[in-house]
This record gives sequence, structure tokens and C-alpha cells, in this order.
Amino acid sequence: MRVREASLLIILSLALSACGRQGSSERAPGSSPATGAAPALNGQPQPSADARDKAPDSGRPLTLTRLNEDGSETVEEVPGDSGMHNTLLAAVASTVAAASSTASAAAVPASTAWQAGVNYTQLVPAQPTSVPAGQVEVLEFFWYSCPHCYALDPLVQSWVKTKPSYISFARVPVLWNEAHRSIARLFYTLQSMGKLNQFHDAIFKEIQENGNPLIGNDPNNAAQAERVQLAFIKKLGISEADFTKTYHSFDVENDLQRADELVQRYRVSAVPTFVVNGKYIADVPSASMPSTTTAFPDRLISLINDLAAQEHKH
Repeated sequence: MRVREASLLIILSLALSACGRQGSSERAPGSSPATGAAPALNGQPQPSADARDKAPDSGRPLTLTRLNEDGSETVEEVPGDSGMHNTLLAAVASTVAAASSTASAAAVPASTAWQAGVNYTQLVPAQPTSVPAGQVEVLEFFWYSCPHCYALDPLVQSWVKTKPSYISFARVPVLWNEAHRSIARLFYTLQSMGKLNQFHDAIFKEIQENGNPLIGNDPNNAAQAERVQLAFIKKLGISEADFTKTYHSFDVENDLQRADELVQRYRVSAVPTFVVNGKYIADVPSASMPSTTTAFPDRLISLINDLAAQEHKH
């Protein structure tokens, strides 16, 4: 692997952990991950030892908490999301897709023994999905203002283009507070108008690169957020009347309600977080443990593919 790509992945390993709700260690749903036998992947039995990384809110020091086998916790701090940190994330985001194929070949073992409770959390009981029979649902819980989601997105978009046809993928914006809800309303408005795929990147760039949070200066003022978002979509050439009508439509309200239910059902406390077929929760740090000390996003994609393939067989 070339030195430049290796450097980018090292930067990404520090930055691409999670945007946390409040540094919570919640997991879901049900009381705990399964303690019984989990599906064997790559021919290997899956132990139940738990180890996941968590990160607090952006702007505070990034804290990586590891739950050790003896029940003790190891806590490490790395620099938080400063302006320079976000600039680096933006640079990484623009090159992850190009570097991913090389990184995969060099960093991800050809045969990976995924471990339940280490690389992913198995949900007990499994949750219902909303995809047709024969399809495997993969959900990405994300937030447009999360720099880690932004850095990972090029790799996710590349994967969506090449994923197996039996995987049904959908993004779900988190709704932890009014600011999140305002951005989620923008997401579902554009989705309902059939314009989300066209302007998904534009939203990320407006927030992450142009410094416009798209909610105004009062995160609790929904009317102000709507005005700011209306000014933004007009620059994209979207009809103001159509946007406003859809923004307050019954369909968008239903989408927001369903997203809120999903966030609560899976107790999502950090993003980006992925849920496979209502049974497994995974993220970049957990997928990278314990065989590497660096978080390789490609391992997350490999893990999602393997879990989905396991579900497709059943």
C-alpha cells in the first residue's frame, strides 16, 4: 500500500469512531447481546465476549472506551474535532473511495473470523424488518453534521453500487433533538420528492465544507431551520412551492415518526451505526477489533457483507 494511502487510513483511524449522543454505552434492543451460540461466519464459532468503542459528542476530546474481558474498562483520549481535524476529515472523505480497494487488499485478511460481541453485537430478540422476502435489510444510522459519517460516506456510496442484489440498503437520520429533527425533515422531504440521491452529497458539503449547519443559529427554532433550508434548496434549483408543500406533508411526518421509532428500537447512541437485518449492530471501531489496532472502514463493509450473506442463506 502506498505511503499516502497508509497515512490517510491512520488519520481515519483516529477520526472515524463515532459522533456520540452523550458518550452513552447503551446498546439494544432487549437486555443484552446474546450469550448463547451465534452464527458461525467463515467457518468459525462466535464467542460472546463484548468489546465496542464509543465516542462522545463532537467538539469534546474523543474518548475510546474498551470493555476488557475481565470486565474492566480501558479509556484513551485523542484530540477532539477542531477546525484542523474537520479539514483532515474532509480530505480523507475525498480520497477514501479511491484508496479503499488498495487498503482492502493490504489491510483486510482474506479470511476473517468475525466474533459476536467483539466485531458486532447480536440483538436478542431480533427486530422486524420492512423488506420483501428474500431481501436482507441494512440500515445506516447517520447525521449530516457528523464528520465521521461524512468521511465514511464515499466508501458507503461505492459499496451501494456493488453490493449484492439481495441487500436492501437505507439511511436513517437520527432524531436525538430538535436540531437533528430539522435535518432529518430535510432528508425525508428530498427523499419524498425523489431528489435525495441527487442532492445527498450537496447537503453533506454544505454542512461539512461550507460551514452552514442548515438549522440557523437557534437549534430549537424549527421555523428558522425551515427558512435556512429553503434558501439552500432554492440555490439547488428546487421549486420553493413543491418543497414547502412536501416539507409539511403527511408522508414526511410518517417518515420522521418511523425514523424515531427505529432510533429508539435499536437504542442508537452513536453514528455512524449499521444494523443488519434487525439482528446485528456494527460500526467501524468494532469491525476493526481485535486483530488490528487501526480502524479500517473496509473491514466494516466486509463484515456487513458477511453478515448479510449469512442471513440470506436462511
